[in-house]
Amino acid sequence: MIDFENKSLFKLKQNPSFAEKVAPLLLDGEEILDSFKSMRDGVVFTSKRIIAVNVQGITGSKKDFTSLPYKNIVAYSVETSGTFDIDSELELYFSALGKVRFEFSGKARLMDIAHYIGRYAL
Repeated sequence: MIDFENKSLFKLKQNPSFAEKVAPLLLDGEEILDSFKSMRDGVVFTSKRIIAVNVQGITGSKKDFTSLPYKNIVAYSVETSGTFDIDSELELYFSALGKVRFEFSGKARLMDIAHYIGRYAL
């Protein structure tokens, strides 16, 4: 599992093709909302959960997939980008896991993602 407490995530940029990495994990009726990638790692938001992908090893053939269901979120915070600060952040608090933080660069549709989180978490 990804160590969200100690792992320093690079800023995530929108990357629709990254969603292909999690396609085999999707459940019936589960849809991809958006996907983001940093240098090697990435995050895919679906209609039911967040899937964090940690690419490991020199060749990148080894991957760790962490599934974070929206139903386990007890609180969340969205910080959108501004005029001079173009980065945005999403902080999620899970009942058994604690805080998970994602940083995004560029335009990210965080309000759409926050809508799904609120829909399933509240």
